[in-house]
Amino acid sequence: MLSVRDAVVRLGGAEILRGADLDAAPGRLTAVVGPNGAGKSTLVRAAAGLQRLESGSVRWNGQEATKLRGRKLARLRSFVPQRARVPDGVRVHEAVAIGRAPHLGPLQRPTRGDRDAVDRAMARAGVTAFAERRLTTLSGGELQRVQVAVALAQDAPALMADEPTSSLDLGATSVIARLLRGLADDGLAVVLVVHDIALAAAVADEVVVVSGGRTVAAGPPATVLTASLLSDVWHVDAGLVQRDGRTALHVDWLGAGLPSQPLPSSQPGVVVHDWS
Repeated sequence: MLSVRDAVVRLGGAEILRGADLDAAPGRLTAVVGPNGAGKSTLVRAAAGLQRLESGSVRWNGQEATKLRGRKLARLRSFVPQRARVPDGVRVHEAVAIGRAPHLGPLQRPTRGDRDAVDRAMARAGVTAFAERRLTTLSGGELQRVQVAVALAQDAPALMADEPTSSLDLGATSVIARLLRGLADDGLAVVLVVHDIALAAAVADEVVVVSGGRTVAAGPPATVLTASLLSDVWHVDAGLVQRDGRTALHVDWLGAGLPSQPLPSSQPGVVVHDWS
């Protein structure tokens, strides 16, 4: 569905992307990971048609994204930003209804089908219970689910999310992770920018590792996120452990060497992030 090749992006005279690739397919969740400043968000924004390329290509279903501006592109992909604008006085159901904009002509009023699509989106994102609340009263996790509902109301076959869990606590992160994984299982092409490597490994079908503006690795998490790659890209002594349906990242912060067996989180110098 999505193919990005050799993407180059310059911002403020600096080359942010210098030859990055990205693919996405229906029914698959692709996690984009990498160090701070690697170009992850820029790559996904470029793929979504929100960032101009200096060179390279973005194709949706074989068509150049530059030829799919406006409503055509919005009907192919939705985008959940990292920090959503929260206007005063807007209620949840009103915000989600904005997602129907690509399906409405100028001055056209929403139809019953549009209202049904909004209801389905709110139900799928788990926000129906607070449909009448104002956005400014929501917690971070609730607001992020509303943003996903706005994206779902577009009825686009691909959903892209830029670090939707970056400011959330553990419980809210788990809710968003399960939601996005479920949407991929429902058949959407889901692209997720995420910092938590263990989370990426737990929920993704494929991971794309971006470092220095380039895609340096891509494929199934178990084969890509090796101790060697973690050392090369993040400069840490770390390793993923997957067992009994759980994924944990063991990080040796104090440089004592990686454990040969999974360690409890109470071991000094080792932090374990465990996702199931």
